Order: sequence, then C-alpha cells, then structure tokens
Amino acid sequence: MFVTLGEQRIFFDVVGEKLAIDGPRMREKPTLLVLHGGPGFDHSVMRPAFDAFSDIAQVVYVDHRGNGRSVPSDPATWTLAQWGDDIRALCDALGIEKPIVFGQSFGGTVAQAYVTRHPSHPRAVILSSTAARMDFAASFDLFEAKGGAEARAVAEAFWAAGSDESTTSYMRLCMPLYNTTSHGGNEPLQRAITRFEVYRHFSLPGRELHTMDFRDSLRRIACPALVLGGMEDPITPPHLAREIAGLIDESLVTLRLIENAGHGPFRDDPSVYGVIREFIVGLKAP
Repeated sequence: MFVTLGEQRIFFDVVGEKLAIDGPRMREKPTLLVLHGGPGFDHSVMRPAFDAFSDIAQVVYVDHRGNGRSVPSDPATWTLAQWGDDIRALCDALGIEKPIVFGQSFGGTVAQAYVTRHPSHPRAVILSSTAARMDFAASFDLFEAKGGAEARAVAEAFWAAGSDESTTSYMRLCMPLYNTTSHGGNEPLQRAITRFEVYRHFSLPGRELHTMDFRDSLRRIACPALVLGGMEDPITPPHLAREIAGLIDESLVTLRLIENAGHGPFRDDPSVYGVIREFIVGLKAP
C-alpha cells in the first residue's frame, strides 16, 4: 500500500487489525510502527518475526523514502530530519495516534530524529542496536577482534568508499560478524530490495551518518523508551546503547544489553522478543 507525503510516495504494509473482537466489545490495540535498518534495505528484513506482535498491536511496516518500494525519490530529501518527519506525516495521513515506534539500526536513527523532533507524538519508542553518534574506531577494532586483520581492512574500505567491490567483500566477510548465530542465514537480505545508492548518499565519509549527533536532543524524549543492544555487536557496540540510555530521563528509560547477542539482539536471542512484548503490554494507556 502507498501513501503520498508531499511529493513522496511511501510504501507501508499492515499486519493485524486495529480493533480486535473481544467478546461483546471491540478492543483497540496500539499501533507498532516498525522502522527497518540500512539505509538501502526495506521492511521485509523485519518480517516475519515482528508479525508475531499483531496479537497485542497493529503492526505497521514502512519503507523509508528512497528505500525499498518508496521510489522514485529525490536524494536531496534523504536526511534524518526528513525521514523523521515522514514518520509523523505518515501517522497524520493514516490517522495513527500515539504510535509505539520501533527502530532497528538505521531505523533507530530515524526513530531518534522523529522522537526528538516530535516529542509529544509517540506513545513510546524502542531503540534497538542504534547510536546517537557513530564510533567507527571502536567498530574497526571489534571487526579485527572478531575476524582478524582482513575483516578490519574490509570494514575500513567499505565505510570509506562503498564501492561495488568493497560492498561485496563486506557482505561476505563482515556481515556474518554482526551476529553470534546464523538466524536464518541470508534469507532476509535476499528478499530485500537493496538500494545502495541511499547507503552511499548517507553513509560515506562527510555524509550525515558521520556527522549526526543526537546526544543533546535525546534529552527531549518525553515518552517511555526501551533501549536494546547486543554485547557482541561490532557496528553499534554496547557502549553506544549505554550512551543513549544515559541521556534519557531515568524515569522513562529501560536499558537491556543482551549477552552473547549481536546486531539486532532478538536475532540471536529469541527471549528479546519477550522483552519487547513485556514493554508494550506494560505501557499505560495514552
């Protein structure tokens, strides 16, 4: 399905109803917006796992502008401010009130842009394997510790140039180091629509991934926040999850760092889905 926000056509999909039949009444469920990683992938990498939350929430998946099916798109609009504002605009267009917003990796940076620019809008936010600012020096050290000097060299080349050759090497050597289990192998990436032009626009040196810094604006968060990280994550290491959590009002934030898990800790430890479920169910009505 598509919705047009300004001049941009945005793809979204829905799993589960908003109103559930509950005996003699209709029970309203919260809306869980799921924001995929990348940039350059699409919402399919989050499925089918997050479909399982449709018993407690209406699950809405989004392809960020320029990603997946949300094309054509003007590269000048590929910014965190715009991607964050798109989430608010999508909700306005679809009539979604007080969403719970889950952001994984790059999706977590979009979620940070959204929640800091529109702090009164969400019911809650879940930030998974993401960062307020990147720490590539630490990441390169971790790639070397996990995969040796070759892994470090490949990672440095990929994040410096993003050429076709370096991308192929990174996917072969470094991506398997993101996690501690195979968690379905390459199936999620195989079914995704990949648009590496968005990655290159956003992620190469001098681009916004290298300059972003949410550390001051995270103090604006005014809703419950769950911060998730994997202790074995080489690209958004656990100290970056601790940093995010430390900048949010302690009365609002819950930090969960998962042992023996990597990027997207739910992929390595299925009990993390239970952590997410408990957080959603425990939220007070808006």
